[in-house]
Amino acid sequence: MSDKSKTKTPDKSSSPAGPSRQPLGSSAALVPSAPAFSNTNYAGDGLFVDTTFPYGNMQQQANIVWKRPKDICQSPQFIVGGATRMDVCQGCLSDCWFLSVVTSLSLHRHLLERVVPCGQSFQEGYTGCFVFQFWQYGEWKEVKIDDFLPTCEGRLVYLHSSVKEEFWSSLLEKAYAKLKGGYQALNMGFPHEAMVDMTGGVTEVFSVAALPHDSGHFLDGLLKRGALINCASTQGPLEQKNKFGIMFRHAYSMTAVEKVTTRTGVVELVRVYNPWGNTEWEGPWSDKNGSEWNQVSKVEQERIGRTQAEDGEFWMTLSDFCLNFDEIEVCHLTEATLSGLDTVKPWQCTLHQGSWVPSLSAGGPPGGVRFWQNPQFHLTLQEEDEDPRDPELSCTFLVALMQRNNRRTETQLAVNLHIYKVRSDQSYLSHLDLSLLKPLLCLDNYSPRREVVVRGHLPPGQYVIIPSTWEAGLQGEFILRVLTEKGNTTKPSQKPSMDVKLPIQMQTTAPTQSVLPSVADVQQIFNKHCCNMEQCRAANLFNILKEVISTGALAGSEKELCLEHCRSFVALMDSKGSGQLDWLQFQSLWDAFSKWTDIFVLFDKNKSQSLEYCEILPALTAAGLQVDEFVIQLIGLRYTEPDMTVSYPGFLSLLLKLNTMIQKFHSFDLMGMGAISLNYRQWLYLTMYN
Repeated sequence: MSDKSKTKTPDKSSSPAGPSRQPLGSSAALVPSAPAFSNTNYAGDGLFVDTTFPYGNMQQQANIVWKRPKDICQSPQFIVGGATRMDVCQGCLSDCWFLSVVTSLSLHRHLLERVVPCGQSFQEGYTGCFVFQFWQYGEWKEVKIDDFLPTCEGRLVYLHSSVKEEFWSSLLEKAYAKLKGGYQALNMGFPHEAMVDMTGGVTEVFSVAALPHDSGHFLDGLLKRGALINCASTQGPLEQKNKFGIMFRHAYSMTAVEKVTTRTGVVELVRVYNPWGNTEWEGPWSDKNGSEWNQVSKVEQERIGRTQAEDGEFWMTLSDFCLNFDEIEVCHLTEATLSGLDTVKPWQCTLHQGSWVPSLSAGGPPGGVRFWQNPQFHLTLQEEDEDPRDPELSCTFLVALMQRNNRRTETQLAVNLHIYKVRSDQSYLSHLDLSLLKPLLCLDNYSPRREVVVRGHLPPGQYVIIPSTWEAGLQGEFILRVLTEKGNTTKPSQKPSMDVKLPIQMQTTAPTQSVLPSVADVQQIFNKHCCNMEQCRAANLFNILKEVISTGALAGSEKELCLEHCRSFVALMDSKGSGQLDWLQFQSLWDAFSKWTDIFVLFDKNKSQSLEYCEILPALTAAGLQVDEFVIQLIGLRYTEPDMTVSYPGFLSLLLKLNTMIQKFHSFDLMGMGAISLNYRQWLYLTMYN
């Protein structure tokens, strides 16, 4: 069958990222029309109908009928005799890349039950609704679907089980299609993407030619650590096969590596599964032409689980595997996924969220003047591995950078990771530091893959990881994961204060006289604009500030002041919820404004009546407000002008907000535990009025 689907974006671009990898997928893509559902969530028979399933612009197919399993066969079952790799047979959709992962997942019951929750049935408690779970950017997301499936002449069009009455795999495919944007979004893809979505693991892509010399031991070790492995031959035209029956650009699953005893010696074999459920290897040790099996006892064949059937599963020698496959994708699983299993030793994982923000933390590649502005993460490798074959005392680790993208829109940034060695007392690299250092590890090229991985072996010590984009100023979000055999400490690096002597500097250079008039001097202006009512509303405060600012050292800044600033000032100081300030509250506000105005003038070194972005942190430090780099980024997004400066009114607004929210937190944290509990009313008051 020919592939009528569109080709997805290659895994690596030809410009910044080097040679491209082609997505996998074989068989014709038959696209069904959407069933005619009402807008209600339940049909007339009381069964659930998912009106949110993304059918998109599916072309009309008159011979396609959407049916529930109870209308396809007499006695539908969710799972028959346990979920196995034989329940995964490809239909008329080019998603072998997805099916190969489902096949691998079916070999690990504990993994499959996370994605396919137990207790679902077409009998007891049946409502027409089924629930599945997928890992998305650090958390498991529940996907709910109805059980309508596309059929043609009474048979399922897409993924199906070899047992007609079994439907778990068909419904899993539909749930994954919903997550990705519809069935069409599954046409062509990469197994590593589905691997991560269904395990929360970290994937690596290997060239078979680059495998270690003892490749059998290496692959067997991966499987024993609970890894999922997929393989493919990428050196031929789509939909064709080589002389031994191996399909080009088609995803297979590697499920076992065994040393088999024959009458003439020991042979190392690899077990592979084709998610089509047919079209097997036809060379030596095959089910069809494998006379070599006559040299293996029945007991030995039973030990390794060998069956002779046209079921898509076959054995081949390790050397033939290396000749007929050129790429493998490995999904490493962590302790969060494999907890409680004594048979494997999973990786220890730390995870952090991050983002590239233009003008703040999107510094671009090394060599650029802004590279240091990229997010930095401090890695401590603590204990060396327990590998007796490793002569060096080193720690094996994986660093994975996953960018948040959308398979439907295919928006991807070309990204990379650079790892530097640092001193024990150093956790952040400045522009000067980076100009003197070379990275110990990085990718050869910037890659637009959803996730890139750097594997390394380094001695215990201190390191800094810097994720970056190919160009500076690009916006994006990511998660960074670090996997080690014995655990690690990874945390975001905090940018050091720009000047630790700021308090002294302020004392020596601060104005000898406050810029704003004293409370006593401003009382007359207060009475004038508040009509001697001793109550100051936002409009009154606006007039007071405009009059004071327009005649002082900050003349001209009143043009930046607006009524919304003053509404915020009043709300932050108003402890009674009256929408106005009495004279005592106004005095407290004016004292704060007077101190902060002096700080503003001090750090406005070019007398532009605004602070540059780099001047914000030292100004906050001088005001006694300590914040981390992430808060500085938020300040840059919320309080700066388009040119990344902060106006005088914006500076007052920023400091009053920050100071007030810190005080309110401590007022709720009565026990000094660093955490607070708010009821619904308190939460709304803090967020809506302040």
